[in-house]
Amino acid sequence: MGYRIVVAGATGNVGREMLNILAEREFPVDEIAALASRKSLGTECSFGDKTLKTKDLDTFDFTGWDIALFAIGSEATEKYAPKAAKAGCIVIDNSSLYRYDPDVPLVVPEVNPEAVEGYAKKNIIANPNCSTAQMVVALKPLHDRAKIKRVVVSTYQSVSGAGKEGMDELWDQTKGMYVPGQERAPSKFTKQIAFNVIPHIDKFLDDGSTKEEWKMVAETKKILDPSVKVTATCVRVPVFVGHSEAINIEFEEFLDEDEARDILREAPGIMVIDKREDGGYVTPIECVGDYATFISRIRQDSTIENGINLWCVSDNLRKGAALNAVQIAETLGNRVLKKG
Repeated sequence: MGYRIVVAGATGNVGREMLNILAEREFPVDEIAALASRKSLGTECSFGDKTLKTKDLDTFDFTGWDIALFAIGSEATEKYAPKAAKAGCIVIDNSSLYRYDPDVPLVVPEVNPEAVEGYAKKNIIANPNCSTAQMVVALKPLHDRAKIKRVVVSTYQSVSGAGKEGMDELWDQTKGMYVPGQERAPSKFTKQIAFNVIPHIDKFLDDGSTKEEWKMVAETKKILDPSVKVTATCVRVPVFVGHSEAINIEFEEFLDEDEARDILREAPGIMVIDKREDGGYVTPIECVGDYATFISRIRQDSTIENGINLWCVSDNLRKGAALNAVQIAETLGNRVLKKG
């Protein structure tokens, strides 16, 4: 016995990945519906060896459906998630709308799987920001061993984090560098993204940080531990898929780099590739399409008493979004619903 599953936003980058991953992981599906806005009505989407035609999100009746994976942005989620939840369908939402709601669990299954049990207050579970998700997967096993005091993270985030428009802009600007007459001015991003980096993701806040940086702070505290201090600098880079992070961690007690490496090798969802030689590390292009969060460059930080540096890379459309949502659905099934 399986589940009746809805994927809302099925024609977008994340929605398509949700369908792919549900099929790849053989999630127990009895029936599946792909939903999209009216302008995309009838668009075909792949689900394993099946082809689905999208249905109209606006008129869809969620009654009798078990789980809905939402990838439609905050504005549409605000309209449709309560409708689905009221009909008895559990919403797993990829937008930022519910992440900071105390009545909505924010879940990364490798870190806080027990949190899914709090879904019943609103029938909604939130998926974290893509940059937060991979970082807390790396932090959790180390935090369990030596308790983290402070994290300093710099991100190198791919344009797919800004959706199809971001990917198109990088592609068009790159072409325009070589083909006369095809130059493209910035529209999705604030400055040229081709052959450039932009230290600005989301809007600026009063303290000088950006909303993306604030998200990493607030979400890490909610998912991992409210006592952990986090400071972030988030940067958009000319990479199509795959977020990278340089993470500096300060612990309450000493943790040797070799022990840290061993701990991470045994941790769920992590692949350690850490050789001190040319190419002995993972870059974004190598992580695309993979489930793992890759860790490299693990080393002691000699400038503080109890410090470790590491490099963290993951496919942001997968672990940062679609994969984590499907893992939440799996956790929900195993811990609460128990079908399949």
